[in-house]
Amino acid sequence: MTLRRRTLLGAAATFPAASALLAPHAARAQEAFPARNLRIVVPYAPGGSVDMTARLMAQMLEPVLGKSVIVDNRGGAGGNIGAAEAARSEKDGYTMLLGSASILAANKFLYAKSMPIDPVTDLAPVTRVTTGTVFMTVNAKSPYKSFQEVIAAAKKDPGKLTMGSSGTGTISHLTISKVCKATGADITHVPYRGGAPALQDLIAGNIDMMFDVIPLSMAHVREGRLRVLAAASADRVTYAPELKDVPAMKELLPGSGIDMQSWYGVNVPAGTPEDRIALLHKAIVGVVDTPAFRAKMEPNGFTTVVDATPKAYGDYIRAQEAVWKQLVAESGASLD
Repeated sequence: MTLRRRTLLGAAATFPAASALLAPHAARAQEAFPARNLRIVVPYAPGGSVDMTARLMAQMLEPVLGKSVIVDNRGGAGGNIGAAEAARSEKDGYTMLLGSASILAANKFLYAKSMPIDPVTDLAPVTRVTTGTVFMTVNAKSPYKSFQEVIAAAKKDPGKLTMGSSGTGTISHLTISKVCKATGADITHVPYRGGAPALQDLIAGNIDMMFDVIPLSMAHVREGRLRVLAAASADRVTYAPELKDVPAMKELLPGSGIDMQSWYGVNVPAGTPEDRIALLHKAIVGVVDTPAFRAKMEPNGFTTVVDATPKAYGDYIRAQEAVWKQLVAESGASLD
């Protein structure tokens, strides 16, 4: 027996508690991953576009990872409750957050005093998964047949027209703020606790329009209950047949620079082992960047986008912070 081995064995005999403390960490390091079920925290209520994306991703990840992937909805506070839940979970790779651009890049400016986490330091990036354009929709019974008619009416009767959104400071709110600033229109913003209740009121005729990501509305568009008047992206959306003829901002407001698109990405608690992040990145990219996943998303107005590495996604988030900081400042929105 070598002197070093005698020393270590002696220490273990003298301090058995130390061996007990080290054992779980050693076991975790040697544990095959994943060895149990995983979860995706969705920081919004069920039924929205983030929830829809998470459930499809979970379904397709299960055979790849060999374990069940559970969707855990934790809505509230503009997504901050769910984001904080994910950030404070065990740093073991078993908890993922499917976050949106608003949570990961805008909320720290909307909740300047009360944001519970910093997405850059408290969450580790894995990859983006989808991106979606924001569209203006009206009830099919609405007298407005074009974007230009809506803007003209909003200028003629300032404040009369109402636009529902999924909440103050969300991309739908920031979009109408940009459009009103670019056109001089005066439209009353009506914030809701999520896109689903706003959509219900639009269908019921209680509000005049919505600017929001489209997946939640596509069934109603196809069934003739809603009419799509404009895409808030710079260019038209050509991958969804029902949307390819909808004019976009380069045509409607040339020179405005408006290009409103939301993106969703997967993050894990900061401190999660890099090898587990790499495994999750490979698995998620492997299911998202496929014709099968796109075939489910694109008819609903979303398409896939993935990052080559977790670092590339982290760099993207940091770059997006400046974009969303300016959008929040222009809107004047504050949720503190």
